[in-house]
Amino acid sequence: MAQVSINADHGEWSLSTDAGERARLLQSPCVDTAPKSEQEASSGDLGRGTTSTLGAVFIVVNACLGAGLLNFPAAFSTAGGVAAGVTLQMGMLVFIISGLVILAYCSQASNERTYQEVVWAVCGKLTGVLCEGAIATYTFGTCIAFLIIIGDQQDKIIAVMAKEPEGAHGSPWYADRKFTISLTAFLFILPLSIPREIGFQKYASFLSVVGTWYVTAIIIIKYIWPDKEMTPGDILTRPASWIAVFNAMPTICFGFQCHVSSVPVFNSMRQPEVKTWGGVVTAAMVIALAVYMGTGICGFLTFGVAVDPDVLLSYPSEDMAVAVARAFIILSVLTSYPILHFCGRAVVEGLWLRYQGMPVEEDVGRERRRRVLQTLVWFLLTLLLALFIPDIGKVISVIGGLAACFIFVFPGLCLIQAKLSEMEEVKPASWWALVSYGVLLVTLGAFIFGQTTANAIFVDLLA
Repeated sequence: MAQVSINADHGEWSLSTDAGERARLLQSPCVDTAPKSEQEASSGDLGRGTTSTLGAVFIVVNACLGAGLLNFPAAFSTAGGVAAGVTLQMGMLVFIISGLVILAYCSQASNERTYQEVVWAVCGKLTGVLCEGAIATYTFGTCIAFLIIIGDQQDKIIAVMAKEPEGAHGSPWYADRKFTISLTAFLFILPLSIPREIGFQKYASFLSVVGTWYVTAIIIIKYIWPDKEMTPGDILTRPASWIAVFNAMPTICFGFQCHVSSVPVFNSMRQPEVKTWGGVVTAAMVIALAVYMGTGICGFLTFGVAVDPDVLLSYPSEDMAVAVARAFIILSVLTSYPILHFCGRAVVEGLWLRYQGMPVEEDVGRERRRRVLQTLVWFLLTLLLALFIPDIGKVISVIGGLAACFIFVFPGLCLIQAKLSEMEEVKPASWWALVSYGVLLVTLGAFIFGQTTANAIFVDLLA
């Protein structure tokens, strides 16, 4: 593919040769990609990876699926039923896939290997900083959501172990939610978050995949053969208003957001070609769509409008099959939190080094102390917020709005800037169509983010 003349104003920051190196660490833990050499950068060759096409499909599916599936039944309820939920997902899938293809195109054009570096190179300094800030905020909010999920699932498991009736009060201090979340976080999450590298975490992704499929299977089985004590609420057949449909978008964005890790996956392929990548992401998104639709439809039809924002909380505590699903989710979240924290820390570190402009050789002595301090501050803040935010639905709504930026806004801006930078005398007819499509992506993403932010602010103020 021909190189596109795009913005590459990294020099404005007086960077050392590796000032953004830690920012490159923001990638899927399943992907091994070496940093670009000067020869590769000058020749326009990104190098050959080792990931097969089928392997790339699996990695993208793994990056997409996660604890976000627990919120899809509530999203169907918010959207106004099965028909509205399915239509909304199918419509958004077109934009989601096109965003992934745009990022691959811009990655080849800019010779960059991670999401934030592509945005930096294509859209310039200001947009790059906004992107990195959004990534740090998104990973921070997702870590809060993970801790809330741990507390939600532990409450149900402890209730079974203690043989307490549903909704019982006066639990002993060691069963208190704040204590169990804090104990689990300090014993497992903090030690896994401090190390400089997270290569060992790639083996934990298998648990996440198994847990996701198991949860989906249980929800489908429980719909086909429901327990007698489960009484569904009203089953909506149409949305209450068009605003209700848009309110379900942040949850869908949170579930399908794999764009941040998609760029290094693309560059890890043996044949990193945009056309091949289009087939990879289409197959991966169809698989993810099947999982999310199975969970969303069956979970919603099982409980109706009474479904909890975390669907597993709607099932009885004593159900052993669901208890196993809760244990899988806890294990998945315990291993996912350090990865998300690592990604956020890498962005913060990259921004720090950009501003400082110091060679890494002079920074090695202080790196460990700064990393430990960053980890402790991040960990304690997310823990405190998780302890005092009982409703995961609010957190998912906010970070879902940020996910819309990664899916729509930044890919749209990259497409617009890449096309505007093609200084050809005669532009093809498709040029205007692509620029217009980029504007549509930015507008849609900005609308979802703006609506989500407004709802989070005004709903809390009115409450």
